[in-house]
Amino acid sequence: MDYQRSDRVGDLLVELIAELLRKEIRDPRVGPVTITAAKVSKDLRHARIYFNLFGGRENKKEVLAGLASATGFIRSRIGKQLKLRFVPTIEFFYDETQDEAQRIEDLLKQVKQ
Repeated sequence: MDYQRSDRVGDLLVELIAELLRKEIRDPRVGPVTITAAKVSKDLRHARIYFNLFGGRENKKEVLAGLASATGFIRSRIGKQLKLRFVPTIEFFYDETQDEAQRIEDLLKQVKQ
């Protein structure tokens, strides 16, 4: 498999954004967030950042609002740290994989009984 530059930039974005959320972003809405993945377009201009929440998805909309309000700050920090020609636009998305895995596991348990 070919490891693209966009994949490497995505990996760096995951690390950087997780670090920023942990150390510098003080928005109370963005407390229990884990950055799970980043999908960066081939031209490095757009990034979809996927996140998950500790303790379920109840306050998903609130967390999304907090992340959206921090996007400008996050982009400026990324611009300073990564020497890219263009800082990608950032969109946050809730990562459904954990919820899906739990749902499948629950279904399998039901079938077993």
